[in-house]
Amino acid sequence: MKTKTLTIPQLMFVVSTRAALAAGAALLLSGKLKPKTRRAAGLALIGVGGVTTIPAARLMLRQKSLLKRLGL
Repeated sequence: MKTKTLTIPQLMFVVSTRAALAAGAALLLSGKLKPKTRRAAGLALIGVGGVTTIPAARLMLRQKSLLKRLGL
């Protein structure tokens, strides 16, 4: 398993992209809101989560592992 080190803002960015995708999917599957409102909000959250996944993935791939930073 590789270990990556992230700063708190970077970690929060990655977590928020996952949360937006999950919240959008949950809204689309739930029945608590009016169908039109639920669909609009769900698709918006999935869109935002999907678009921000690309920079989050690049951030994770760019980070050096802790062992490489320490020279081990």
